[in-house]
Amino acid sequence: MVQLSPALGPAGPPCGAFPPRGAKGTGRGAPRPPAGLRAGGEPPPRCSAGWGTDDRRRKDPEVFQTVSEGLKKLYKSKLLPLEEHYRFHEFHSPALEDADFDNKPMVLLVGQYSTGKTTFIRYLLEQDFPGMRIGPEPTTDSFIAVMQGEVEGTIPGNALVVDPKKPFRKLNAFGNAFLNRFVCAQLPNPVLESISIIDTPGILSGEKQRISRGYDFAAVLEWFAERVDRIILLFDAHKLDISDEFSEVIKALKNHEDKMRVVLNKADQIETQQLMRVYGALMWSLGKIVNTPEVIRVYIGSFWSHPLLIPDNRKLFEAEEQDLFKDIQSLPRNAALRKLNDLIKRARLAKVHAYIISSLKKEMPSVFGKDNKKKELVNNLAEIYGRIEREHQISPGDFPNLKRMQDQLQAQDFSKFQPLKSKLLEVVDDMLAHDIAQLMVLVRQEESQRPAQMVKGGAFEGTLQGPFGHGYGEGAGEGIDDAEWVVARDKPMYDEIFYTLSPVDGKITGANAKKEMVRSKLPNSVLGKIWKLADIDKDGMLDDEEFALANHLIKVKLEGHELPNELPAHLLPPSKRKVAE
Repeated sequence: MVQLSPALGPAGPPCGAFPPRGAKGTGRGAPRPPAGLRAGGEPPPRCSAGWGTDDRRRKDPEVFQTVSEGLKKLYKSKLLPLEEHYRFHEFHSPALEDADFDNKPMVLLVGQYSTGKTTFIRYLLEQDFPGMRIGPEPTTDSFIAVMQGEVEGTIPGNALVVDPKKPFRKLNAFGNAFLNRFVCAQLPNPVLESISIIDTPGILSGEKQRISRGYDFAAVLEWFAERVDRIILLFDAHKLDISDEFSEVIKALKNHEDKMRVVLNKADQIETQQLMRVYGALMWSLGKIVNTPEVIRVYIGSFWSHPLLIPDNRKLFEAEEQDLFKDIQSLPRNAALRKLNDLIKRARLAKVHAYIISSLKKEMPSVFGKDNKKKELVNNLAEIYGRIEREHQISPGDFPNLKRMQDQLQAQDFSKFQPLKSKLLEVVDDMLAHDIAQLMVLVRQEESQRPAQMVKGGAFEGTLQGPFGHGYGEGAGEGIDDAEWVVARDKPMYDEIFYTLSPVDGKITGANAKKEMVRSKLPNSVLGKIWKLADIDKDGMLDDEEFALANHLIKVKLEGHELPNELPAHLLPPSKRKVAE
């Protein structure tokens, strides 16, 4: 439970001010209190420079029980008034609703047609979902929200956007052309208990993309991108060409690069050498489109249930799938932090928008020449951006896209814009400076108090345990399928070293073992973990099997693999297995 400061109250009278002579309650001609004292002999309140900084004007901090409740209240009381005053929703994004803060994490799939988006969802769920169609031609022509439901079925878009429990109400702004191509597929599935998945139409080319849809496809994707937790871009490994339309769609997802992951799908259909070339070409193409200093993460694999056409890279595909699944499984755990981060980004954009709108209002004449002045201001918007950036020390990355803002301003009546209202901006600054920082504490508390949330069921179930699981990764997982103890392969070599370390009653001391183990040059923290895993009977000494196991784990670490937190059953020495049981 964290206390957060509410919005500052309205400004009171100036510090030290008193009622005029003869005012009610003072008595006509009553003597004024001495300088420096209020009535009753109390000293005047301490004053602070600036509006609303007087401590008396602050109410007691509010108490929020959950992060979701805190975000909702902060948005409605502090950020929403600023957005409404400067018509933020007409330019950028509709107002947020309670469902936007309460909904499960969502994964958005984007790609050109026939890259395997629908098949990818089928692969994760391990079952068909209503409305699913798969084929080499463009099959998915709708946005399909795949969500948990007790009864399998579909909900059409027009009904979906009036459901207050679903986070889609603001999509009605895109009109019937879009709503006729929007549907929710509901079904009972364990994967969907933790996340929802948004399937999108395949990116078309040329005029089809712009004209035949009848709605602003890129704007809809941008709306989803702002609200989802992960954006997965799918590419087909054997037809990699990124169309101009797909490039434009990726650019529309700007400012959400932290949510993006790339999947190079159907990679089992090409040879290893060709796969390396395709991967390099994809990275080069993405580097030109996604302007981030970090290299975007690309997962290589074949995400469907059919046999691998070319099985040479099975181990690579398994490791890549493991990494992608871990990323998706972490979404429920990080959902609160993502929503907090998105609210901060929204607040920063809303502040910049307020400065832009108020600057345009200030420049407009009161009577004559409004149309000409409007054209001049729109054309010189870049200069206005620069002036605001210098005056308010705002990062250039916080400003909205220049060309898009100019297009939107063409249809606006500048006379209806509002002048700068410092009070609204200061309330948002207060939220960013104090409330958000305190809400971060509550995020950490929630994470520590509840068990780790993970996506379970479907394809995720088969990768957790068993001989085909990825529980131990490469290295420590070696030999999991073997009947014999995997360490036995190199044990004769380890035994030779063991008998040079002066064993007594078949065991060597920790001091003697340390002399040999430090030869690996691994840090003490790593060697300490290896010792803990290898000293199975916890007697502070190692017998020949435990010593061989310690050396095997050192080898695993030196080859660049991670050590398991607990010793896997297949690495337990044969003589210790009954003891352990």
